[in-house]
Amino acid sequence: MLVAEILKDKGDAVYHIRPDARLGDACGELDRLGVGALIVCDEDRVVGVVSERDVVRAVARDGAAALDRPVSDIMTADVVFAAPSESVAILMGRMTDRRIRHLPVLREGRLAGVISIGDVVKCQIAEATYEAESLRTYIAAG
Repeated sequence: MLVAEILKDKGDAVYHIRPDARLGDACGELDRLGVGALIVCDEDRVVGVVSERDVVRAVARDGAAALDRPVSDIMTADVVFAAPSESVAILMGRMTDRRIRHLPVLREGRLAGVISIGDVVKCQIAEATYEAESLRTYIAAG
């Protein structure tokens, strides 16, 4: 399955925040939206990703004071992207190698969605289930 197909099923909603927003505000948005990461955008440009993992590390280092710092201080600035034409297998490898859980998707240089590790796992399970059911049907017919 391709990234474009996953986005077609899940939608292209992208939750984002500005780099100058307070980390405490980002935490509120993560909670309100029920997501694990926000894409950090400066106008139309992706400049980072801030995840629950980033928040935990910042609070572990700086305590509650971290919540008053700007998102840009703690976000992951080395953003790894996905393309709509890439396969789930490619994404799974990239996410595993880089130890990341969220990939912004760029289509023609513009933000088109976000793929999470949950989306990838859900897709892998669906494909495995389909293959197993197909084999059962083939064996039963034989």
